[in-house]
Amino acid sequence: MTTMRDRAKRMAPPGLRERAREGLVRYGERTSDRRPLPDFLIIGTKRGGTTSLWNYLIQHPLVPRLFPAWNTKTSHYFEENWHRGEAWYRSHFPTERHRRRLERRFGAAPKVGEAAPLYMFHPLVPARVQTLMPSVRLIVLLRDPVERAWSHWKERRTEGHEPLGFAEALAAEPERTAGERERLIADPNLFSEPFDWWTYRARGRYLEHLEPWLVRFPREQLLVLPSEALYRDPAATYARVLEFVGLPAHELGSYEVFNGRRSAPMDPAIRAELTAYFRPCNQALARRLGMSFDWAGGEG
Repeated sequence: MTTMRDRAKRMAPPGLRERAREGLVRYGERTSDRRPLPDFLIIGTKRGGTTSLWNYLIQHPLVPRLFPAWNTKTSHYFEENWHRGEAWYRSHFPTERHRRRLERRFGAAPKVGEAAPLYMFHPLVPARVQTLMPSVRLIVLLRDPVERAWSHWKERRTEGHEPLGFAEALAAEPERTAGERERLIADPNLFSEPFDWWTYRARGRYLEHLEPWLVRFPREQLLVLPSEALYRDPAATYARVLEFVGLPAHELGSYEVFNGRRSAPMDPAIRAELTAYFRPCNQALARRLGMSFDWAGGEG
């Protein structure tokens, strides 16, 4: 449904929209002491279905959208906007008054969150989240890392950030990203585009990036789901996520796929090499989580 705010946003000139948005941010910061921190985070993985799951969640009447960031799924606070401070982060979320109004209307407490697939991968984010929100519920979607790398490259290529072919990009990854993780750790306010854009192989070594979360949060606060389960049966996965975050059941009329990208198939030789590369990583992940993944080179 198109709202008056949506129509005004489309009609307003870009400069006016930016000024309006800045005004909403300032208002959100002034009222930040009345805005509770989020109840849940979807922390990854990139190209793993986070956008689709987020769009399913915000169709639930008890999941308010981020405010004042309008049609976005994340503030990027814990990786890109850390320097802006807690009041800025709180400004994105609804007030206690708004939460109470929703609870009275629907008879259950609302749940607020955001979805940021870089959160799982960034080395400083687990400690930051633990310090600020030790009780937050964490949702992780993990996709076959071979398919994830291919999809990641297609996204970068389509958006004009990747001049190299897939094989060349995989070969260039170590040199392109050398030292970026260390730079992020050394400078808490740094944002690294190479670390986000060109980590096709590194981001599929899931256990490396999940372990800091697993040692900081009780296992019952993490829900790890194969992305393939979301693709096969989005209704069942959605229902499981609702239960995990503490929301009443809610059925959607349809489950649209967001951010899907069709293309020619991957080169079989590259697929075979990546499958072999990720096999030990996938097996270690399955053992650590006590789960099975129906990936080529997976366990179970």
